[in-house]
Amino acid sequence: MSHPSRQSEPPPHRQSGAGRFAPSPSGDLHLGNLRTALLAWLFARSTGRRFLMRIEDLDRVRDGARERQLSDLTELGLDWDGEVVSQSHRLRHYDDAIARLHAAGLTYECFCTRREILAAASAPHAPQGAYPGTCRNLTPDERMARGSGGRTPALRLRADVSSFTVNDVMHGRYTGLVDDLVLRRGDGTPAYNLAVVVDDAEQGIDQVVRGDDLLSSAPRQAYLAELLDLPTPTYAHVPLALNEEGKRLAKRDGAVTLEQLKALGRNPDQVLHILTTSLGLTVQDESVNHDLLLDRFEPGELPREPWVIRPPTS
Repeated sequence: MSHPSRQSEPPPHRQSGAGRFAPSPSGDLHLGNLRTALLAWLFARSTGRRFLMRIEDLDRVRDGARERQLSDLTELGLDWDGEVVSQSHRLRHYDDAIARLHAAGLTYECFCTRREILAAASAPHAPQGAYPGTCRNLTPDERMARGSGGRTPALRLRADVSSFTVNDVMHGRYTGLVDDLVLRRGDGTPAYNLAVVVDDAEQGIDQVVRGDDLLSSAPRQAYLAELLDLPTPTYAHVPLALNEEGKRLAKRDGAVTLEQLKALGRNPDQVLHILTTSLGLTVQDESVNHDLLLDRFEPGELPREPWVIRPPTS
């Protein structure tokens, strides 16, 4: 198979925007992650967009995971433009966005523990998964009392809507919950929903392709982008890879990473073929190259159902 060069020539119809793949370096990429990365690359490259790589390392980081993830993507022939961006190097940008929201009166301190939030959210008539607003209207004395135990509060968005609508290439018009989402956790770490909105806007990313387990977060993020006067990207939430039990694929399901499959004798071209066949882009025993994939790629013809796989054991 002929892999594209890392600095390939831009197509003549190059758009000004970009797509991206943004893994968390918490472990090796499994087949489902690699399939989503391939789809993000195909969506971007087929429309003449740049394709960017971002490492979302604000949470758990495993030593060496970043390097292995990038190596796996390269072995599959996926290229990207510019340097790899790490969220941990962009804290100032998140602080600036929070400061803007705070100046507009759109933030408040939250002293709730995870257990308290879960208990309140499970109460009768509480919107499923929504923060119930326990700390939203605390008086100064109440805030002082809640903070007297030494617990550092999280910072939440004071949302003035309960839902928001986005358009998704795979799911159409989707309306989802918006609550008073966390902007900065009690330990000072910027929250995912804030960081991804700021990063996508500042990197010029106008096309977000990711697993459909994140579809419910899109309305929150689009609403937050609107508050910050940032553009909302086009979304495409693609089906996940599931094991035979219908659960999200995990490393405990057998040989599901590129390294594990290589140990069983599969080379990267063969692994790529497994992915492209699952997407209906190739058939068994067909030679694969990236020009062929781009020529055949049609978002409207992609599978809408999860990819249920039984990883090979030998």
